Amino acid sequence: MVCLCSLYAQLYLVLFVGSFCLIGTLTVFLLLRQLIKRQKGKRLDNDKYVALFHPYCNAGGGGERVLWCAVRALQNKYEGIKLFIYTGDLEATPEEILNKAERTFNLTLDTEKIKFVYLKQRKWIEAKWYPYFTLLGQSLGSMVLALEGLLNLQPDVFIDTMGYAFTYPVFSYLGGCKIGCYTHYPTISTDMLRRVQNHVNSYNNRGYVARNPFATWIKIAYYRIFSKIYGMVGRCADTVMVNSSWTEGHIISLWDVPYKTHRVYPPCEVSELKKLESLASGHEKIIILSVGQFRPEKDHPLQLQAMYELRTLLNKDEDLWNRLRLMIVGSCRDAEDRERVKNMQDFAKHLSLENSVEFRVNVSYQELLQCFQVATIGLHTMWNEHFGISVVDCMAAGLIMVANR
Repeated sequence: MVCLCSLYAQLYLVLFVGSFCLIGTLTVFLLLRQLIKRQKGKRLDNDKYVALFHPYCNAGGGGERVLWCAVRALQNKYEGIKLFIYTGDLEATPEEILNKAERTFNLTLDTEKIKFVYLKQRKWIEAKWYPYFTLLGQSLGSMVLALEGLLNLQPDVFIDTMGYAFTYPVFSYLGGCKIGCYTHYPTISTDMLRRVQNHVNSYNNRGYVARNPFATWIKIAYYRIFSKIYGMVGRCADTVMVNSSWTEGHIISLWDVPYKTHRVYPPCEVSELKKLESLASGHEKIIILSVGQFRPEKDHPLQLQAMYELRTLLNKDEDLWNRLRLMIVGSCRDAEDRERVKNMQDFAKHLSLENSVEFRVNVSYQELLQCFQVATIGLHTMWNEHFGISVVDCMAAGLIMVANR
């Protein structure tokens, strides 16, 4: 009887604490919603506020090209709107960000009509803070970042151009915004799950997990639960744009909103590239060109390993090997990417390739065109690439394109 009373007491305590937490959460939610609604009502103009969420807008990669082309398209098509960019690039001024965008992507923007909302909590979406359950950590962190952005600016239309789907319910339910998104790559996919199930060691599946059956089982369960939640938040979007048939298939499978999912291929500026005069034949080196952001999924170390294998194959033709040069061109988003470049430079030295590999970081559009002119071969090693703007660029410039699977 005493044990039964104790059990009832514990049950009541759990119910009380749970009810208290639920009531507290609802109260905070309603207070925040009222605060945001009141701030939105203080506007002195009748313009529509359109905000684009891109915490790394100054990175200079393919995703940023999509962002700035979207900004240009909005400016050209709509009047009576005010454009805002949510960014975490605190070290760069608006003028520096816009100048880099125009210089890197060969764009002309109406810079006077673009405003920036600086986010100080970008660290919450950085992978280094989440050594375990990284996807969940970054996704929840994006909600913190979204709340900071919403408290600073209350838009009418919210457009995510980086794939942070967990921000959608924040802007939809708290901010009352219409939600649009451009998804380059699903946060989770069946391919990622398959790699874990097959015990494949990769950037998102560490060796000790791949070798341990119990850890693998835990990770599979985690991925399946996460994919369900990912589908729920994704369905908060009113309009979904995807960059390829590959991404489209995954998003429709996960979010189950085929009627509002639209395939919109990334903007590939090939007109300049098709006009380029190749200077490769007159160059002393045979240039193999790799273009892509310095991110783990791009698998740049595989390019260095390929060069090492090539040297082995050419061991009897020293003159030909000495003419070969791998030129790796890409942009860095943050200190973590810069550290990744340093590690690859060290790896190149470890493989005795330091005289055969050249790294070029954050080059301008004109410098990139010069790289295309002197190159003969294009190299792209991202596993399971969803689109690959650099693949199209290399083909347009007349390079022999080699891509990994």
